[in-house]
Amino acid sequence: MNGGLRPGDPGRIGGYDVLDRLGEGGMGSVFLARSPQGRPVAVKVVRPELSHDAEFRGRFRSEVNRARQVPPFCTAEVLDADPDHDPPYLVVEYVEGPSLAQVMRERGPLGPAQLHSIAVGVATALTAIHGAGVIHRDLKPANVLVAPGGIKVIDFGIARAFDATSQHTRTNQMVGTVSYMAPERIDVASGQPVGPAADIFAWGAVVAHAATGRNPFGADSPTATAMRILTQPPELTGLGGPLRELVSRALEKDPAARPTARQLLDGLLTAAVPRGDTRAVRPLGTTPDALPGAGGNAQGRRSNPSRPATAGRTGSNRRAWLTGLGGAAAVVAVLVSAALFGPQLLRDLANPDATGATATGGPTTPGSAPAATGSSTATGSPSAGADSTRAVLAGQRRILLHLVEIDRDLALPFDAEVHIGNGTGPDALFVLEPVGVDYMIKSLNPDVSHRPCLGVKINSAYASLVGTDCAPTAATLFGLARQDRKDDKGRTTYAIVSDEHGLVQWSPSRKKIYVEFLGDAPISTTFSLVDRGAV
Repeated sequence: MNGGLRPGDPGRIGGYDVLDRLGEGGMGSVFLARSPQGRPVAVKVVRPELSHDAEFRGRFRSEVNRARQVPPFCTAEVLDADPDHDPPYLVVEYVEGPSLAQVMRERGPLGPAQLHSIAVGVATALTAIHGAGVIHRDLKPANVLVAPGGIKVIDFGIARAFDATSQHTRTNQMVGTVSYMAPERIDVASGQPVGPAADIFAWGAVVAHAATGRNPFGADSPTATAMRILTQPPELTGLGGPLRELVSRALEKDPAARPTARQLLDGLLTAAVPRGDTRAVRPLGTTPDALPGAGGNAQGRRSNPSRPATAGRTGSNRRAWLTGLGGAAAVVAVLVSAALFGPQLLRDLANPDATGATATGGPTTPGSAPAATGSSTATGSPSAGADSTRAVLAGQRRILLHLVEIDRDLALPFDAEVHIGNGTGPDALFVLEPVGVDYMIKSLNPDVSHRPCLGVKINSAYASLVGTDCAPTAATLFGLARQDRKDDKGRTTYAIVSDEHGLVQWSPSRKKIYVEFLGDAPISTTFSLVDRGAV
């Protein structure tokens, strides 16, 4: 948890303005900072006694270069590093969301569905990390984040540089936490190399701990814990089913007997999902009720309580539950595949219709469109309706964003705050600007020419929809998820979805438009695209 800057903490590191202290660990201290572009980042500053160690700097540089190769969907992305700075530092993406350790402190052991999600998420991350030639070496609940984009594993690889050069470690002060260390890390005299199998052992200990609330080798002291790891079988009482077998294999004393990360993932995807618990198809953190009361994150800041940890960067999760893919095992497989290979894979699998559009409603190529008909300019012929919709989605037509449930329209007046109106003025006219398979939504109101695109703004209470500059970012890109129902004029309806922040929704009580993930709740706010002529 963050505790504010201390006397002696730096005010600036490299080109980064230090804002707060997030924590400290074996390698050094972690600070919340602001990049020159104004982006919040986490800066990890190496301990002073290592600053003049040439061997450390060389290893640090090598590990940073390898860490950059890890796909950012599963970890805090490495943004910058300066091994030659005094002291050396590493800059990574600032990730919102509590750690698994925090979740367990507040909630205790996880249920079967959430446990399966954690197991899948961490195994997916290890598959990517090991595929980049990196070994984590310090996998533990504190380094597993339940983040807005799903499960993220942080603080990997760099520990190797410190571990290999530090002369200041004892048995209970090694880089890593003894409770999650593989036997080959503890018994260095055995001559067994420390490789990816050590991370697999840690995965087994993390999953067992998440299931039971205790470490499978827990004892009264680090030394006793280390001895149990070396000599005793794991205590797995309370963990059952196929997951128990996978965890047991991961906790084998012999590294060669453990599965690889890919084998773990394959085993998890074919394991039975807990009967009757459909939450198992989503990674932990993809529904608002997944983390009641979990109020922080592993990088030290409190998460915005109005932003439930849910699908983010890849967009795979939100598309899965919007398109209603059936079959728990199939959904898990698609979610992981999308995380590993990108959102286009899931778009291609998500039930394309006859026109080539995906079930999310976005065109697969510029100028293509869903087979939705019924735009307000349609003549009644299917081809006319399809042509009109195609033109709307290609950005060639002015539109009203008609909020179906209350028969009103979005408006962006001069103050750049989104309102609900009657659709009669210039502040209600918009145009879709395709960006890949998503869209920027641009107002045609001349009074807001300086901030004409709709975007998500995070407030203290909730995420709102406002006018902002037109640049394709996570805050300004939206997908259109076509719905089965029509509006009262027979027009196709859509949910407007931000991969990063959730669905655009209407609050009857607050009389406000806001943005939030729904979790298991049905979609209650839909829009039709009312054609108002050529741009």
